Amino acid sequence: MSETPKSHGRKTIRPSLKPRELMTDRPALARAWTAQVITLFPEAFPGVLGLSLTGKALQDGIWQLDPVNLREFGEGKHRNVDDTPAGGGAGMVLRPDVMGRALETARRKISGAAPIIYLSPRGRRFDQPMARRLAQAPGVTLICGRFEGLDQRVLDHYGVMEVSLGDYVLTGGELAAQAMLDATVRLLPGVLGNACSIEEESFSHGLLEHPQYTRPAEWQGHEIPPVLLSGHHGEIEKWRRQQSEEITRTRRPDLWEAHERALAEAPKGKR
Repeated sequence: MSETPKSHGRKTIRPSLKPRELMTDRPALARAWTAQVITLFPEAFPGVLGLSLTGKALQDGIWQLDPVNLREFGEGKHRNVDDTPAGGGAGMVLRPDVMGRALETARRKISGAAPIIYLSPRGRRFDQPMARRLAQAPGVTLICGRFEGLDQRVLDHYGVMEVSLGDYVLTGGELAAQAMLDATVRLLPGVLGNACSIEEESFSHGLLEHPQYTRPAEWQGHEIPPVLLSGHHGEIEKWRRQQSEEITRTRRPDLWEAHERALAEAPKGKR
């Protein structure tokens, strides 16, 4: 007679699990970091956020995801959400009354301390320090743009911060929202499980990460740098620091300049 497997109280994600099931019939969690996403395509979520560590954290209730369907707040029989630009021009603009209704409804379900962010190519660039600040907030409301953009009055009225993923234009904000949430959620306590890995990765100290190696010691004629096999932790840290500095200096002069400026301004004891 086979023994019934015992449960150890651990939640798991099985390959057959459909991504949206991670958000179905789940009660609001009072202490979970909350991400609201106002979008015309709620079916795009959780997308890749439902996989791997972010997916497990979503299932475990470390964070929760609330897609808000903008179409439900549209005008008239056809739920229109956009109109032609004032002053003329190509394309369509998301209406302020429609977005206002969506925001008012969404913000009743999240802490007032959670920022509102509009994903826009003209916004300030998203970076690791911003991800850390978002992770320290109770959550975030993200507005995914479409068409020619969003009526400026919404941004002004609600104090919305515009944020860009980079110097390029996407067809909508959904992919950018998922990237921002991935970068933020992984910083929440209990998601990665190893705080040291966060401290050592790229951008954590204003520098790009040093090269990484693992077994075998020799592959295709290439060997692991001997210092990494020496066991001398001081020398290893020195080598890694030198590599990070050189890579940052050659590949990202902007980061290197900011790093040098921060060192010059820091008190002597903290350099």
